[in-house]
Amino acid sequence: MTTSQVLDRVKVDGGYLELASGYGYLTISIGERVLMSSAAHGSEEQMARRALGHLSNRGRRKRAPVRVLVGGLGLGYTLRAVLDQLEPDDVIDVAELLPAIVRWHREGPLGELARRPLDDPRTTLRMEDVRKVLARARDAYDAILLDVDNGPTALVAKGNTRLYDDEGIATCRDALVPGGLLIVWSNAPDEPYLKRLRSAGLRAHVEVTGAQHATDAGLRHWLFVATR
Repeated sequence: MTTSQVLDRVKVDGGYLELASGYGYLTISIGERVLMSSAAHGSEEQMARRALGHLSNRGRRKRAPVRVLVGGLGLGYTLRAVLDQLEPDDVIDVAELLPAIVRWHREGPLGELARRPLDDPRTTLRMEDVRKVLARARDAYDAILLDVDNGPTALVAKGNTRLYDDEGIATCRDALVPGGLLIVWSNAPDEPYLKRLRSAGLRAHVEVTGAQHATDAGLRHWLFVATR
């Protein structure tokens, strides 16, 4: 007898995107591959704390509004953690390409995981590829937080490689204000990506962070932290 239940299933590039419930947690998968699970998070919140701490240290709280871009809505943990640290007049854009993810937040069970972050008036939802949002921006964001696919490596969608190649990095850099911070989530280390960040003129390093996990306390994620 299984305790897992598929709540919804939609066709996307690369297969079927499934929202499932099991063992008290929600998961989003493509085929046999789990993209995200409420059983394992924490590094997403760390991204937000790292980004907003950087802004506070640089005195950016003295000039408002702060502008933040989150690439990838996912389960909403990153967006919620950013919102919890922003001031009332700050602005956050969140780019999400998949309509099903947004629908599961607004009409399904995902919204309650992170206290319905899409309902916050400071949130502007961009229903499009984050690369398009970045391409239109120049000197626009104090912080950019990217949690797209599984990071620069182990990609589910091949098209996402363009977010992490030299051109994609340059687009991210140019969308930041001087002194702005780019943080990229990854499920694996990637030394070539770190070198590309530095070659683009960014001051970059890697931070390894843990995750709150239902079954594996040793789970690790990688954050690429780069400053313009």
